[in-house]
Amino acid sequence: MFRHEFHPTILREYDIRGIVGTTLFDNDAQALGVVFALILRENGAQDVVVGHDGRTSSPALERALINGLISGGMRVQRIGCCPTPMLYHASHEMGASGAIMVTGSHNPVGYNGFKLMLRNQPFYGEALRQVATLLGRGVVQTAESGSVANIESLDSYCRALLSALRAKGRPLRVVWDNANSSAGRVLEALVARLPGTHVILNAEIDGSFPAHHPDPTLPENMVQLRDAVLHHRADIGFGFDGDADRMGVIDEQGRIIPADMLSLILAQAILEERPGATILGDVKMSQVLFDGIVAAGGKAALCPSGHSEVKNAMRETGAVFAGEMSGHFFFADHWPGFDDGLYAAMRMIDFLAHQSRPVSVLHEALPRAVATPEIRFACPDHRKFQVIDAVIARCRAGGMEMTLIDGVRVREKGGWWLLRASNTQPALVARAEGQDETVCAALLARVDEMLARVGIERPKNNDADPADAGHGA
Repeated sequence: MFRHEFHPTILREYDIRGIVGTTLFDNDAQALGVVFALILRENGAQDVVVGHDGRTSSPALERALINGLISGGMRVQRIGCCPTPMLYHASHEMGASGAIMVTGSHNPVGYNGFKLMLRNQPFYGEALRQVATLLGRGVVQTAESGSVANIESLDSYCRALLSALRAKGRPLRVVWDNANSSAGRVLEALVARLPGTHVILNAEIDGSFPAHHPDPTLPENMVQLRDAVLHHRADIGFGFDGDADRMGVIDEQGRIIPADMLSLILAQAILEERPGATILGDVKMSQVLFDGIVAAGGKAALCPSGHSEVKNAMRETGAVFAGEMSGHFFFADHWPGFDDGLYAAMRMIDFLAHQSRPVSVLHEALPRAVATPEIRFACPDHRKFQVIDAVIARCRAGGMEMTLIDGVRVREKGGWWLLRASNTQPALVARAEGQDETVCAALLARVDEMLARVGIERPKNNDADPADAGHGA
């Protein structure tokens, strides 16, 4: 009988994440392998694909994970160091029963964790919490030992990425910031086959991330890319997170295109080919996106934040595309529907190569609103959902127009505001958007009023100036 207890903080809503040597250890990885092997066996399966990112702790965690899987009778297909989307692609291509990626994603140095899939669907939420329950009760291990084999999937993944270029267009000048992520080998192989001129920054895979923190949603992490785009007079620049499932974009004028506006540009292109299709955006995204989808002939729908939640919503709605404010983009028209920063970049290249106008002009042409950035502030885990429930009750008593799929998003005259509990941190998240700066400021004040009524004061040093959503909210 195998028993194990995880540190209570590492089981997140969407994956497992902790600080190596403090809350996350090699024996946690082995225990995860043991219990996931049991889950696979109960589903009549014995095969699992495993990959890892470039963090210094990842190889040891991967070895311990594989040892646990083998002791549970699994046939492990090991693809080594890779971006998370390459693992997803290999799993789909092989029809694997399970897949586990060892990755700290966009988290700081020192963090690591695991993303899991069962039959090519995200394994998260209650299913992930059940892992801890099973280990607490004790797992009966099989007497049958498994096996491990190394497989090479880089070339197959690159060919799949290149399929995004569906017709010859004008050659582009592109700057790529790998951010020392685990996509380094893939990116170098990919750009060697692409038309145009390409410059790669921080190509070396280095888990200490010497250039900058690997999160393209933070403007300070896009400065090097911005400078390179301007220096090389590039048409566009792409930045990635630590495992390359997120993407950020810099236009030719050196400005960030926010994920909701980028989603609208991509959605409009998709709807030209698939009129009437359903397009999703997470609850943090601009109303400009949802109105723009409808104006382009599509069906727009809100979905919860979180890559696992988005993939689940796509499956339920039949959506062909979804965007998330955190820089995850999900294509299900010519791609299997998983989030992939590299593929999203390829789709942008394909789109832009057939445009006579630069990407900044395409962005400028979108409707505008004034929005705050995502405002994240501390709130204890034991209280954050209570706060949301209390705010919902007050909104309901006031007869407000609410959407409750992930926190509370309230539509008022001239705009909307959002308050939700983070699923990965002890924090609350707020955002407001209005037709002008005055309305936006009033809506943010409404958020503060609601918080004050439940005894919470949002630190005002978290504020940023409202920005034009047509230019970079």
